[in-house]
Amino acid sequence: MSTSIAILASEVAPFAKTGGLADVAGALPRALAEAGASVRVLMPFYREAKKRAPAVRKLFEGRIADGNGRVLPYAVHEHVSAGVSTLFIEHDGFFDRDHLYGTPAGDYPDNGERFAFFARAALEALKASGAAVDVVHAHDWQSALALAYLRFVYAGDAFFAGTKTVFTIHNLAYQGHFEKDILAAAGLPESLFNMSSLEFFGKVNYLKAGILYADAVTTVSPRYSREIQTPEFGCGLDGLLRQRSGALHGILNGVDYAAWDPATDPQIPARYGPGDLKGKAVCKTELVRLFGLPATAAARPIVGVVSRLAGQKGFDLVAGALGELFERDFVLAVLGTGEAKIQDALTAAQKRHADRFGLRIAFDDKVARTIYAGSDLFLIPSRYEPCGLTQMYSLRYGTIPVVRATGGLDDTIREFNPVAGTGNGFKFEAYTEAALVGCLDRALARWKDQAAWARLMENAMAEDFSWGRSARAYLDLYLSL
Repeated sequence: MSTSIAILASEVAPFAKTGGLADVAGALPRALAEAGASVRVLMPFYREAKKRAPAVRKLFEGRIADGNGRVLPYAVHEHVSAGVSTLFIEHDGFFDRDHLYGTPAGDYPDNGERFAFFARAALEALKASGAAVDVVHAHDWQSALALAYLRFVYAGDAFFAGTKTVFTIHNLAYQGHFEKDILAAAGLPESLFNMSSLEFFGKVNYLKAGILYADAVTTVSPRYSREIQTPEFGCGLDGLLRQRSGALHGILNGVDYAAWDPATDPQIPARYGPGDLKGKAVCKTELVRLFGLPATAAARPIVGVVSRLAGQKGFDLVAGALGELFERDFVLAVLGTGEAKIQDALTAAQKRHADRFGLRIAFDDKVARTIYAGSDLFLIPSRYEPCGLTQMYSLRYGTIPVVRATGGLDDTIREFNPVAGTGNGFKFEAYTEAALVGCLDRALARWKDQAAWARLMENAMAEDFSWGRSARAYLDLYLSL
C-alpha cells in the first residue's frame, strides 16, 4: 500500500507562479508519484489557474463558517496529470483576482482571511474525498494554518487520527504577519495569541504555526536549515527553530531536467551537450546580439546574471563593486527587475560601459535561457539563499557559477581545484566587495586555461540535481513519521 500524501501550496507550476515555491510544488509531487506515493496537491483556484487548467472536473461543493459569522461557500475541482491529482479550492471572492498575493502597490489587505480559508477548505476537501491521508505536507506561511487547524480544530476528528504533518520553509523572511483579530476570524482560539504560540511582536505569525505544530519541519537545503537557527538568518525565529532542531531537516530542492537541458531546450538558439559543445558558441554569439554588444564581445568571457535585483540577492554588493569589476577583462549581461536604487546604479554603469555591459530591466524566459546557454560564468552573490535553482540550471548548461557560500549555493557548488580536476565552480565566504572581486578574479584566470576550463565544464554538466533524489529524501522522512 502506497503512502498517501496531501501537499498544500499557495502556488503550483504550471497553474500559478510567482517564484520558486511553485516550481517545487509542481515538480515534487510528480517525483513522489513516480516513486510510488499516492499524491494530491491542493491550491487556490486563482483566475490565472482557471486559464491554465481548463480541463478540470467539479468534485463537490462545501461551506465553511468563519469566526465573523459568515458562511463561505467553496467548490473543489480536480485536474489529473502524471499520476498527480491537483485539487483546486474555488471561492471567487478570495481568489478570482489579477494577482496571487497583491498588486504592485502592496499585499491584499485580506490575505490573512484568504489563506486561513484556503487552509481550512483544503482540510475539508480532504475529508470530503473520503480517501485517507498519511501525511499533510504544507508549504510556507500561506498554508501553515492548516497545521494549527489540525492541532486545535480537528484534534478529535477520526479522519485525521493517523495523519502526520510536515511543514516546509522556502524563505524564512516571508512569515505572514496579521493583526490579533485574525485568530477569531479564522476560527482559532484567541488563547493562541501569546509568545509560546502564534504571537510575534504584537502580531499573529502564520509561519510560526507551521514551525510549532508540524511533526517535522524542512527547509530547502541542508546549510539553510543550520543558518536559520542563528540570529543572522533567523528573522526573529531562530530561538524557536533551535528548540525544534530535532525535528528540522534540510532537503535540497531538485531540478526538472526535462525542462532545463541544453540538448533539448527549444528556446535557445542552438542545442548542445557534453559531447558536442559547438552549439554553446552559437548561443554566445546570439547573446551578444540580443544585448546589443559589439561582436568582439564573444571572444571575451561573458558573466551572466538572471535574478531579482535586490539586496537579498547581493546586488547592493555588485553595484558597489562595479567600478573595480570593470577594471577586469570580461563582459557582463544582466536580466532582471528589482529595487529602484540597484536598478538605477546598474543603469548608470551600463551607460558608462556600453561596450561591455548588457542590461535588461525586465524578465523574459527566452532571454534568460540564452544567458544560461551563452554565458561562460554565472554570478549569484546572494546575501542569503535558501536553496537557489539558477546555479543548478547554469551547471547543466555548462555555465560556471560564481557564488557566495550561503544556503543552497554552498551545498551545491564546490570550489574548482585545477590540480585535482575536481569541483564545479567558484565561491566566496565574506559578504564584501573585495571577496566578490577576488572570487571573480580566480574564475577569470581559470577561463584562460582552456584545458582546465574544459574539465570544469565537464564536471558542471555531469552534476545531477534531479528531483528523484530529493523525492526519495522526502519519502524517507514521511515514512520515519
